[in-house]
Amino acid sequence: MAKTRTKKWDAAEHLKSDADMAAYLEAALEEGDPALVAAALGDIARAKGMSDLARQTGLGRESLYKALSAEGNPEFSTILKVVNALGLRLHAAAAH
Repeated sequence: MAKTRTKKWDAAEHLKSDADMAAYLEAALEEGDPALVAAALGDIARAKGMSDLARQTGLGRESLYKALSAEGNPEFSTILKVVNALGLRLHAAAAH
């Protein structure tokens, strides 16, 4: 019997378009879990290039990796800088 080989799934590998990235962030926001939102932003940032994002935001690359992980706790100002640099927008809508 052949052994089954598995590979760790990385969302960043599947985020190819801006529409994919926006839908992914929207889904994370709908869950209402701050850690999930930070991790989703981290996945999107890795898909677009963390070094470029660090340059655009003026934040350190390592700091971004840490802040945008499931264990990170980024300040809201960091979230806004990252979202803007990624070319995304946050918007509010009335809850149903």
